[in-house]
Amino acid sequence: MSLLELKNISKIYGELHALDNVNIHVEKGEWVAIMGPSGSGKSTMMNIIGCMDKPTSGEVYLDGVDISKENGKKLTEIRRDKIGLIFQQFHMVNYLTAVENIMVAQYYHSIPDEEEALEALERVGLKDRARHLPSQLSGGEQQRVCVARALINHPELILADEPTGNLDEANENIVLDLFRQLHREGTTLVVVTHDPEVAEASQRTIVLKNGRVAKEIINENFQD
Repeated sequence: MSLLELKNISKIYGELHALDNVNIHVEKGEWVAIMGPSGSGKSTMMNIIGCMDKPTSGEVYLDGVDISKENGKKLTEIRRDKIGLIFQQFHMVNYLTAVENIMVAQYYHSIPDEEEALEALERVGLKDRARHLPSQLSGGEQQRVCVARALINHPELILADEPTGNLDEANENIVLDLFRQLHREGTTLVVVTHDPEVAEASQRTIVLKNGRVAKEIINENFQD
């Protein structure tokens, strides 16, 4: 069953078709990568899937509900309740500790729970860094905190934008191993990336070009 489905999605800015009649589906529990050159529509697609923008035309179904016609307040609620976002730039609050950054996500969703936040950090191997500020964490550690933050409210979809873009090879492998673990647990993952190695770690790669789906690749070497 599809968790996410884009039907005839277009996003038009003046004469620019950032997305042009795109059709995509992602099954529950599937791990999909989205690739393409700069200007291909990757960021526009992520913003629409992540409820941060609306298409000019077409329909976006998340867990069977068309979210493309919802207003800003409703989209915020859907993003908060159903989607875990991981960004390339981390977007941590610099005066809060690692565990407090996770608790902020809890606050906007329901009720902060420090014990649960600490368990999330333990899951990504960083419980011993819980009281450290972002400036005291390496880039790889910050991204792992972001993974924990994305997971804390038990979202139906993890949406990651260039999650390894600022990481060295060792930390990239750590993050990919976390994604493999999440996939084994049944989490649905959509990862926007320019890195072929990150894409090859997924089950399926969707390649965008000039706002359209150029091809889809089943990754035969996928290892769960």
